Amino acid sequence: MSLWKRNTNLEALNQRSQGCMVGHVGIVFTQLGDDFLEATMPVDARTTQPFGLLHGGASVVLAETMGSMAGYLCTEGHQTVVGVEINASHMKSARKGVVRGVCRALRTGKRSQVWQIEIFDEQDGLCCVSRLTTMVVDH
Repeated sequence: MSLWKRNTNLEALNQRSQGCMVGHVGIVFTQLGDDFLEATMPVDARTTQPFGLLHGGASVVLAETMGSMAGYLCTEGHQTVVGVEINASHMKSARKGVVRGVCRALRTGKRSQVWQIEIFDEQDGLCCVSRLTTMVVDH
């Protein structure tokens, strides 16, 4: 059984990501499973810090993007979500290629959600673990 309440696909998620920071840094949603969301982000001039490593803030952008989109997919009608807290533990650096984020729910309540996002390098080394708390907002 799927966690998602909204009917969507990867093409729609990636279309929605154009014209904002998500598209600007090259984030692409690559898998939408029954209970997880995956996306990639390039490690390039848009996402590295002056010393050539993936910027910690870019990892947080990937994590918040994924958790917020997953949170939205768990809402209905005119509801949306906003991030209220995020943290990130950086474990390993990445210098090139792409990183892959995997987002899974820790809690999907009526008013708040908690998401865990793990970011891996191309060798499946764990680069970052992030936790995002979102609040469900009725519009």
